[in-house]
Amino acid sequence: MSADRPPAEAAAPLDEELDRTPVADADVCVIGAGPAGGLVASKLAEAGLEVVVLEAGPRFDPADRLARQERAIRPAYDRPAVWDGDPDRDAHTSSGERFYPLNHARVKGVGGSTLHWQGMVMRLHEDDFDSESARGVGADWPIDYADLRPYYAEAERELGVSGANDNPFAPPREQPHPMPAFRPSYSDGLFAEACDELGIAMHSVPNARNSEAYDGRSACVGYGTCQPVCPSGAKYDATVHLERAEAAGATVLDRVPVQRLEHGAERIEAAVYATPGEEEHRQEADAFVIACGGVETPRLLLLSESSRYPDGLANSSGLVGTFFMDHCFAGTGGVLEEPTRQNHVGFLTSESHQFYDDADDEIAPFKLEFFNYDGPSPVGLALSGDDWGDDLLERLRAEYGNHVGMGALVEQLPREDSYVALDPEQTDDRGNPVPDVHWTIGDRALETIERVNEIQERILEELGAEITWQVGPEDTGPAYHHMGTTRMGDDPAESVVGPDLRTHDLENCWIASSSVFPTGGAMNPTLTIAALALKAADDVRESL
Repeated sequence: MSADRPPAEAAAPLDEELDRTPVADADVCVIGAGPAGGLVASKLAEAGLEVVVLEAGPRFDPADRLARQERAIRPAYDRPAVWDGDPDRDAHTSSGERFYPLNHARVKGVGGSTLHWQGMVMRLHEDDFDSESARGVGADWPIDYADLRPYYAEAERELGVSGANDNPFAPPREQPHPMPAFRPSYSDGLFAEACDELGIAMHSVPNARNSEAYDGRSACVGYGTCQPVCPSGAKYDATVHLERAEAAGATVLDRVPVQRLEHGAERIEAAVYATPGEEEHRQEADAFVIACGGVETPRLLLLSESSRYPDGLANSSGLVGTFFMDHCFAGTGGVLEEPTRQNHVGFLTSESHQFYDDADDEIAPFKLEFFNYDGPSPVGLALSGDDWGDDLLERLRAEYGNHVGMGALVEQLPREDSYVALDPEQTDDRGNPVPDVHWTIGDRALETIERVNEIQERILEELGAEITWQVGPEDTGPAYHHMGTTRMGDDPAESVVGPDLRTHDLENCWIASSSVFPTGGAMNPTLTIAALALKAADDVRESL
């Protein structure tokens, strides 16, 4: 990073004069260069298919990651600024009962959300696939855990997962994780004493970051800024598979937002995309895989309406955009009269799934998280004060390192009044209607958050902490896990895609995204996204 300019300018844009013309004779066009798109592109390119990937955002230079890390730790920069968020390009509205801060935690660019995710990768539990049958609410998936189990194992190898077989509540496995789990943190040990007294089991967290050298990437070196920047590359991001796809002959075009999908009655014919120079091109292909996430995937389908599909492409069911889900956050924290060594580790090393399978029609599944990063960081404290010298040092010693906190993810049921639609008034920088996120949570999730807060309070009180903050039902927010807007099912009248991830309406269109989840469970979704992407890639390859 240059010493004579601030970090905001150090991450300079790349050359915009690159060739962004369509690829001739493409077998597969993948829309979206996040983890799902990267895995699909890599697998199909390595199988010898001609693959082109269209990504709305830029390709980021890895050499700029230290500059982006500086942005992340400086109070003057908010989250979207770390990865060059563009308020005109990324514009959205929120018309639901709760404001949905969509841009706080999404990245448009090659690598997608994995550029700034935290990196936890759990499998859904078996009952998550049979929610209606097992819990009396939600919907059953058209596939079960056994169907996805081999793809989960493959996804763990592809991403590089560090984990242990110490979670007695996890679904059955077929083999160990590729790498050993990270050791419990110092504060995990403090929590463990309290949890032992209360009969609450703690266990390790599977992480898509290297606990040892793996796949040509180093072990984690402890920067502690995993969310939103890992400068070392030890944490997986989708550029790993996009680079692998390019090495196998795929073409990845950045800054080419797809405007619409041209189609006939049963097939997509071309993806129409714009370039930085305001040109429009048509990318034709035999097969199309939409991998734009839970918000942009339904938006693109709705933007592609026609006389054949007046309510949006692949939307004969009328369900494109509906059943938008996220995980609700519940948290409690405080301070101890002893060091807790927070902010030394930028990710979770311990959780508890003990209460997860108690879920029924009244209480949602949830998992407890034991934080390693509660309270202010020393950099944040230093940069936000107006004192110097001994006064600054005294304040840092008093206010840093004695905080402790817990989080939790709680399932939100699919609801028709929670959806993504096109805003009728506001447009983006290309003149297209922006997504309107109408987020509605429901009483089951809110009542579960109350129960979670009670458990968190019991643990912190047993720990001897003075509780100083809590996120409960009234002020809960999203975990930024966009799910459910093109749900999977057997019945074309009740779903958008089938069990093979192919749309019911279009024979050459697959959707690889958390948007296909019929229910969300309470586990971080990326490993399931990856497993479904690998499943979709198999079906695309077989169909061609």
